[in-house]
Amino acid sequence: MAKSGWKTVTKALKKELRTLAAGPARPGKPAKPVSPLAPAGFPLLPVIRGVEFAAVEAGVRYQNRKDVMLVRLAPGTAMAGVFTKSTTRSACVRDCQAKLALTARGAGGEAGGEAGAAIIVNSGNSNAFTGKLGDAAVTAVTGAVATALDLPPSRVFSSSTGVIGEPLPHERITAQVPALAAALNEDAIEMAAHAMMTTDTFPKGAAATLEGDGGPIHIAGIAKGSGMIAPDMATMLVYIFTDAKVAPATLQKLLSRSPPPRDA
Repeated sequence: MAKSGWKTVTKALKKELRTLAAGPARPGKPAKPVSPLAPAGFPLLPVIRGVEFAAVEAGVRYQNRKDVMLVRLAPGTAMAGVFTKSTTRSACVRDCQAKLALTARGAGGEAGGEAGAAIIVNSGNSNAFTGKLGDAAVTAVTGAVATALDLPPSRVFSSSTGVIGEPLPHERITAQVPALAAALNEDAIEMAAHAMMTTDTFPKGAAATLEGDGGPIHIAGIAKGSGMIAPDMATMLVYIFTDAKVAPATLQKLLSRSPPPRDA
């Protein structure tokens, strides 16, 4: 490529990185430009029966925008997950790993899928490098969701994304759990995708439908992640939902075929 061509590419990349790093719009601040890579709009995702979503403004870090989302999964749900291999992973990552391992061993009675499950996610604070305070925050948030949805604590999973090294103001999240529980709806997946955003300039979603032996199988997913192009796309969150009937061990094997980034 000619020198002038490289200058054009470099200029475009720098502009994109500034866009990604700008952060969400604040009151009195003009809305940041949307990435040129963004689609025309959020895709139409199929309703996955047995999955409900809700999102609220908790003021974890951002003002006047939804920053906490909740997902309720119906009894009988199978779950699987892959996580960062970083030795400095956050309290919520370690908690999710431990709970999925418990389910995989078939331990804990109602800790299995017959009890249903829930996922709660906040943006604005990653709850990473927060020591014992981080562990206490995870326990408080997942415990509040367990109480509100009548679930075993071992079936409530949490994720946090945002600034590193600051204690998570978890009381702002727990205060909104009743509102989240009351607002759960099968059609609110786009709202949930918005609530996960940090430096993202647009919410991300994708879907697929395929024919199975018993009829059509629907898959819908939402993701968050931008700005952190090093190390290895850190801070990425992805949630994929399907109405396919898959055993947990098989689901885990399918998901693990593509290993996660080392620091995501």
